[in-house]
Amino acid sequence: MAHGSILSGSTKMVNRDIGFSLWLDFVERDFIKNDFTAMIEKGIINGATSNPSIFASAITTSPAYKEQLASLSGKSPKEKYEALAIEDIRTAAQALRPLYDEGNDGYISIEVDPFLSNDTEGTIAEGKRLFAAIGEPNVMVKVPATEAGYDAMEALLCTGISVNATLIFSPKQTQKSLKAMKKGLDCFEKDGGLRAEAVISVFVSRFDRLLDADLEKEGISVSKTGIYNAAKIYNLIEANHTPSVRTLFASTGVKGDDLAADYYMRELLAPHSVNTAPLATIEAYIAKKATAPKFPLEESDINGYFTKLADNGFDMDEVYNQLLKEGLEAFEKAFQEMLDSLK
Repeated sequence: MAHGSILSGSTKMVNRDIGFSLWLDFVERDFIKNDFTAMIEKGIINGATSNPSIFASAITTSPAYKEQLASLSGKSPKEKYEALAIEDIRTAAQALRPLYDEGNDGYISIEVDPFLSNDTEGTIAEGKRLFAAIGEPNVMVKVPATEAGYDAMEALLCTGISVNATLIFSPKQTQKSLKAMKKGLDCFEKDGGLRAEAVISVFVSRFDRLLDADLEKEGISVSKTGIYNAAKIYNLIEANHTPSVRTLFASTGVKGDDLAADYYMRELLAPHSVNTAPLATIEAYIAKKATAPKFPLEESDINGYFTKLADNGFDMDEVYNQLLKEGLEAFEKAFQEMLDSLK
């Protein structure tokens, strides 16, 4: 799986001067062994993320897993999945390890079983087990930002396991994640720990996919809600003044041809932040000249936008709840379909 256009004469994308990191939202075994390393060496990316949908796609469509799968006959579907995922994440973590050792991110994320999103103890146990099985320090355990998830985030950070809070849509989820992370990090540091970090993964494009058709009917500019919401959350996180917790902008790929492929990446360029993006989005971003950071946005501009939405009958709390519900269901569905394919 070669992505020559990404690697030919490309420029550095990670910008340590402003603390901007670019992570790749993609995992597939052949790719990790080839182009992934080249992207790291060229400074295009300094981390990576995965989720149940990405693994489902890789495992069910790539021939690279056939050999290992053949050696796992007799195992349960979940045991097979974990064996495959652990090997991929370990290989990626080892490729990223030099960056991690020099303090330049170098993280790869793995998500706990999405069916554990309402099970605190189950999430903690699985997070610890996966982290130990991978055996690399630069692995972030991804935990959905649910009521059960907040306590799990605190417990994992307390033991020195870095955490990626995922499926963040609302400022309320952000505040709860920040509180849990601060407690977990304080606990770890008191224990004499060396390094644990956290990111808060704000999902962006899903807002626009959900709302744009209705906004257009009301004469309100489209493809802005996800950005204003991300800006609000970014300001919240920065105001918290916890250097080891950063905003990670996720769900930054576009659907359809209405927007430039790298639209969200350009609009979300911010100091002390991470953007995780699919290959095609990074490719499109590299093809054009780098832009200056657009964040932070003024709080008055952000509030003005959401006041306009409220005045036109849009209830953001309803939107947040719907997107979280749909996000959890989508990850469960992808995970279940993948398990079914491994029977």
